[in-house]
Amino acid sequence: MNSLSFEFGLDTFGDMQLDDTGVPISAAATIRNVVAEAVLADELGLHHFNVGEHHRDDYAITAPDTILAGIATVTKSIGLGTGVTVLSSDDPVRVFQRFSTIDALSHGRAEITAGRGSFIESFPLFGYELSDYAVLFEEKLELLVEILKEHPVTWSGTTRAGLSNQSIYPKTESGRIPLRVGVGGTPESVMRAARLGLPLALAIIGGDPARFRPFAELYFRALEEFGTPQLPISIHSPGHISETDEQAIEELWPHYLTAFGRIGRERGWGAMTFDHYMNEVKHGSLYVGSAETVAKKIAYALESVGAVRFDFKYANGPMPHSKLMKSIELYATKVVPMVNEILTDSKVSIG
Repeated sequence: MNSLSFEFGLDTFGDMQLDDTGVPISAAATIRNVVAEAVLADELGLHHFNVGEHHRDDYAITAPDTILAGIATVTKSIGLGTGVTVLSSDDPVRVFQRFSTIDALSHGRAEITAGRGSFIESFPLFGYELSDYAVLFEEKLELLVEILKEHPVTWSGTTRAGLSNQSIYPKTESGRIPLRVGVGGTPESVMRAARLGLPLALAIIGGDPARFRPFAELYFRALEEFGTPQLPISIHSPGHISETDEQAIEELWPHYLTAFGRIGRERGWGAMTFDHYMNEVKHGSLYVGSAETVAKKIAYALESVGAVRFDFKYANGPMPHSKLMKSIELYATKVVPMVNEILTDSKVSIG
């Protein structure tokens, strides 16, 4: 029997939604729907609900901690985190204060995932220079690690005022808030996470997840070299679940085209085609299909990477709330049990 314990969560960026007739709804309505989606996830027993941060008109969530605070008051058990906190354009002191407040409201369920983010709109918005991209994240992550120890902090750097034996409040009841590092797949990012002793959250949004196995192996080797206890790896990947493969593919495609077609045009990629979409569905990291199809792909991804947690990005483009709720229901009640069953007798390596 496999003694590993797997965890399953949901991720959302708060993609702007349509109603069931195809009419766009407001950001406010989308935010309220995200809260309802989190409540359903909690009721169905999922382990984590993660909210992203973006500063664009195709996403409703710019202040994930505020939304998590609201979710904290209407849920009971589910872990509440970010996916990700864009730390480069934030202040680690305020990040801690906001999340220690969420931790209080949720009775200890707060979690932070720090990352650079996949967009750069926050840099000009908050007065940061893109040329400081690397040093901003490096320094702020190191400071956040120190703050999360909940001891007086002495720190100096180039990106903000230094701290001298400074206590930061409010403290948490448990004395800790879990912190992960979101990584898109560079050796430098992997080594940084290992050096700081932080769990690794791999954003795998394209291609065969097995190609990330070398990053996992690098991470585990580095942890051993740094003398750090074994730490978990998690995977973040997008998808959509429906009753049949055909229905799921048909439901997601127009919304996927809207979202990724726009991003592709902004970044100078080639035109998004249905063939590209189907290649990712069949062979890549787009988890679209029936519960059985998606479960098999998730089990394969976890085994390929040696991960013990999967966070399913269930919102991808302006899909109606009703379809997202159905996808969440199938994920929790059908996919998760199937994945656990598939992996029960499998010898998953995590190091």
